[in-house]
Amino acid sequence: MGSGDRSTLVRICDQAGRPRGTGFVADDRGTVVTSHQAVARSPHLTLHTADGRSRVIGPEDITALPGVGLALLSTGGPGTLGVEPLPIAVREEITAGTYVRIAAHGWREARVLGTTPATYSEGGREHAVDGALELALGTDGRDALRSGGAAVGGPVTDPRTGAVLGVLSTALGAGRETAGLAVPLALQEAPGPLAEVLGRNAGAVPGFGCDLNLAGALQLTATSLGQADGRPCGPEAVERPGTIAEFTAFETGTGPVLGLVGAPGSGRTTELAALAARRARGPVPALTLWLRGADLLADDSSVADAMTRTLGRSGRILTAAGARGDMEAATPERVARLASASGKALLVVVDGPEEMPPLLAHRFAGWAAASAEWLRAHEVRLLVACRPEHWETAGALYPPGAL
Repeated sequence: MGSGDRSTLVRICDQAGRPRGTGFVADDRGTVVTSHQAVARSPHLTLHTADGRSRVIGPEDITALPGVGLALLSTGGPGTLGVEPLPIAVREEITAGTYVRIAAHGWREARVLGTTPATYSEGGREHAVDGALELALGTDGRDALRSGGAAVGGPVTDPRTGAVLGVLSTALGAGRETAGLAVPLALQEAPGPLAEVLGRNAGAVPGFGCDLNLAGALQLTATSLGQADGRPCGPEAVERPGTIAEFTAFETGTGPVLGLVGAPGSGRTTELAALAARRARGPVPALTLWLRGADLLADDSSVADAMTRTLGRSGRILTAAGARGDMEAATPERVARLASASGKALLVVVDGPEEMPPLLAHRFAGWAAASAEWLRAHEVRLLVACRPEHWETAGALYPPGAL
């Protein structure tokens, strides 16, 4: 569902049915993010969705964050409202001139004029909100915000990526006349409960383009596992404790390259698929990008070239399936940074490097040296699964300390 789909919104009403605001689901637990305005004077609320579902929540379900002008609503679980969560923007800066869509009595187009210091007023108290988004609105948009009600707490989204940039608030003031203001969600010092929601969003709700997050990178790398015929999915591998121990030592060691050597039919590919599956099932899913020897081209300078092409193919597949955003933003370096920030390094698998073009095989020493340098620079691991005769030659060509 896109940011312009009203089914992604949650209407918030008081016990008398009067509209108090709008929110959106932000994580895999069904948490709704809205403006603090929407809950400030109504401890008992009813949430409504476009498909007719509703849920009553009380004070125990509301996490009020007046210091940043926001509130978090617990809905009892991911399937309670039946609303797909929206990704939250992870970009470091929202540039002036960015076109956005706002949820204010329907979806409307607006433009970001920039950021401004603002104050959120609540219960006679004022809270400083740094970097509030100042919006340029058409007449209908300004009228919708002035009327308050359902416009309060509506998400401000980027139409290119569908990611939420901020939350509308009519209780924000900048000390001068403004058409519209929104609380940014990319807060440098988000309070604990909000930081937890932002973390769960990044890990579970895929964002792409300039808002590529860990969940989006996981979809891109996971798609690479399905791009080659004959690659096992969900393997029922025979447990090999020795091999698992070697993999574990490799992921926690210092050398960026490991060889998994065996004759055809010995189960190399199955072991690799089992490893990728184990990594994806962890508390924090780890990224594994799968390459074949045939994915390497004669003029490649390092493994990063093949990674770029494979991520590009994954991006085209996901775009065809409805993902939004410029997939060229998913560079190997950026995916590696996301993996490293999660605490689990990106693992690149090259299965069957014997299939590489002869021209590349003739200058493999240079490729191996450049690859090892790139792997170290970006904290990435490379697992090569090959026949014994290939490793006898190729293994010795990696620089000292790489294996």
